[in-house]
Amino acid sequence: MTTLEERREALLARLAELDSRLHAIEAELDVPVSKDWEEAAVEQEDDEVLEALGEQSRTEVRRIRAALDRIRKGEYGYCVECGTEIAPARLDLLPATPFCAACAAKH
Repeated sequence: MTTLEERREALLARLAELDSRLHAIEAELDVPVSKDWEEAAVEQEDDEVLEALGEQSRTEVRRIRAALDRIRKGEYGYCVECGTEIAPARLDLLPATPFCAACAAKH
């Protein structure tokens, strides 16, 4: 069984990974565009993929920060919608989830 402190540490570690990823994406997006038309087109497609990955990472960062806030408030592990306890196995798989399985199915 995972303890609350272990989940907190895992969330903080994932937050650090995402921070590194976002910095790498931003650095890659700052690279000047090629003057060659075909290369520029490929680079634009790559940039679009990077931007999408960046947005996914920013969304996950928001979820993790919200989970860390729930830990600080003593509300972690309880569904934000219905208030029931979230199954430990679900938290092991999705430590930042704010919803029990039943409420997550509604979203």
